[in-house]
Amino acid sequence: MKKALVIGIDDYPTAPLRGCVNDATAVAQLLEAHGDGSPNFSVKVLTSDHLEVNSDVLSQAISELFHGNAETALLYFAGHGIINPDTNAGYIVSRDGRKGAWGVSLSEILGLANDAYPRIQSSVIVLDACHSGYAGEVAGLPAGSPSPIGTGVTILTASHRDGEAAEGLRNGLFTEILIDGLQGGCSDILGNITPAALYSHVDQTLGPWEQRPLYKANVQSFVTLRQVVPKVPPAVLRRLPTYFPDRACIYELDPSYEEDRRNTPELDHIPVDPEHVRIFKELQRCNRHGLVVPVEAEHMYYAAINSKGCRLTALGAHYRKLAEMKRL
Repeated sequence: MKKALVIGIDDYPTAPLRGCVNDATAVAQLLEAHGDGSPNFSVKVLTSDHLEVNSDVLSQAISELFHGNAETALLYFAGHGIINPDTNAGYIVSRDGRKGAWGVSLSEILGLANDAYPRIQSSVIVLDACHSGYAGEVAGLPAGSPSPIGTGVTILTASHRDGEAAEGLRNGLFTEILIDGLQGGCSDILGNITPAALYSHVDQTLGPWEQRPLYKANVQSFVTLRQVVPKVPPAVLRRLPTYFPDRACIYELDPSYEEDRRNTPELDHIPVDPEHVRIFKELQRCNRHGLVVPVEAEHMYYAAINSKGCRLTALGAHYRKLAEMKRL
C-alpha cells in the first residue's frame, strides 16, 4: 500500500503565489497511476482553491499521512517556506501562517517520518518551498550540524536552507522539472523512477548558477515512486546472456544483420537474414540506452556492414548479470 499527501497553497493573504496549486494538481495526477494506467499511490490532495489550508488542517493531514501501516508514504508540499532566525527553526507555511505560528515545523515533519518506521517502510518528503533545505536539521542547532534522518526517510527539496524556490509561468521551477522526471524523463532502463533519479534530473537541469536542490536520505534501497514504459523491454534484457555468453564477449556482426542496403549496393549479394535483423534491432535498442557499444566502428550500422561486432558496457554487463540470475 502506498499513500501520498499532496499540498499546494497559492492564496496567502499577504504574499500570494501563482503556481503551487498547479504544481500539486499535476504531481497528484502523476502519482495516482503508473505510465500504463495501473494504480499507484492513493493520493489525498489539499489545495487552496478548494480548501482553507490552515495550520490545523495542515498539521492533521500530515499526522494522518505518517499514521498506520504502508509500504511508502509521500508528502509533497508547494507553498511558502521560512526559517525563524530567532530559533533557527524551519517551517512550511499554512495559509493563515503568521509570526509565531507559521504552520508546521520541518522538525515535526521529520519526527513523524522517523517514528513511522518500520510501520511505514519508506517515507519520502518533497518540498517546493523557499528555505526547504532546512529539512533534516534540528531546531536550535547551528547550520551544518549532523542530520538526524531516520531509517527509510528520503528528503528532496527545491532549495538549500538559505535558498529561494523560483516560480515559472504555471509551475514552480523545481516542480516543473520534477513533473518531467515523473513522466519518464529520469526513468531507468526498466522504467523505474526513484527519488535519487528525480534529484539527479533536477540537479542536472538547473545547473550550477540557478537554485540548488537538496537530497538527503537514510535508505538501504531505493523506493520506486512511479513506473513508465521500460526503455528496453525486459524480454530483450533477458536475452543478453544468450547474445553475450560472458560479460567480455564480443557479438560478431556481418551485413546479413542490416536490412537497409540503399547506400551499400555492393552488399546486395549477401542475403539479409530475418532472424539476424530481429537480433540486430534489439542490440541497436540496447546501444541507444548505453548497454551495448559497437567495436571498431562509430555506429552499430557500420559495425554490421563492415563485419565488426558489439560488446556490453558496464551497465549492460549489470543487466546481463541480473538476467543470468533470473531477476528480470
